[in-house]
Amino acid sequence: MTEAVEPTRRPPGTPCWASLMVHGLGSTEAFYGDLFGWEYVPGPEPFGPYVRALLGGQEVAGIGEMPPDRHLPVAWTTYFATDDADATAETIRSCGGTVAVGPLDAGSAGRVAICSDPLGAIFGLWQAGDHIRTQLSGVPGTPVWNELVTQDTSTVGKFYEHVFGHEARSHDAAGADFDYLTLVLDDRPVAAVHGVGRSLPHDRGPHWMTYFEVADADAAAVQVQLLGGRIVQPPREALTGRLVTVADPEGAVLTLLQSRPGDVV
Repeated sequence: MTEAVEPTRRPPGTPCWASLMVHGLGSTEAFYGDLFGWEYVPGPEPFGPYVRALLGGQEVAGIGEMPPDRHLPVAWTTYFATDDADATAETIRSCGGTVAVGPLDAGSAGRVAICSDPLGAIFGLWQAGDHIRTQLSGVPGTPVWNELVTQDTSTVGKFYEHVFGHEARSHDAAGADFDYLTLVLDDRPVAAVHGVGRSLPHDRGPHWMTYFEVADADAAAVQVQLLGGRIVQPPREALTGRLVTVADPEGAVLTLLQSRPGDVV
């Protein structure tokens, strides 16, 4: 199913963009171009080399290059829409989160901040200006879901409820050992929080995972390896379809989702 998102601002609290900061912009462009069929246009420029990935002329994600002297973890960042980045940043601070960068103007494109929740998971804020961010969904190569992987859901579930107005719905029917919340806005699921306890990867800590739609999860897993990436978790069945968690050549982890027909998130 192809769904072109109307060129309007996303409702506040909705994931609206996925962005990746890397050390080698050109090689990363080539990897995702081969994997997803992305093409690229430059900008916005205020924060250094940056490109916007396009599918069919529609923006789907962004990739930037870190300054040579920065040695930050390479990871995909989920951005949430806000109508007022400064006010949301203040709410984040008052709820026990951290605002590490910004809010700053990204030229005329919008206003941006990089934040973390009380357990340390990093996410972004995006107040749209000229660029409304992800404009296409539901086709291979597009972000399709965002899920927070953390120690437990109790603390951070309340944090995201307070900051973004989410309703955090539990899944009691799934069993007491399944610690999972769906974050809902206007009765529509927009993201999730998965508490994994001591199973949290020691080398990553709490983190937001970006899911990208693919036509064939098994074939995509093979392609990732041929392109220089690696398999983190092999292909497996889930409620929403077939998943495979992979890392790109610089180590950024993402999940590829082959949705069941009619079940594209």
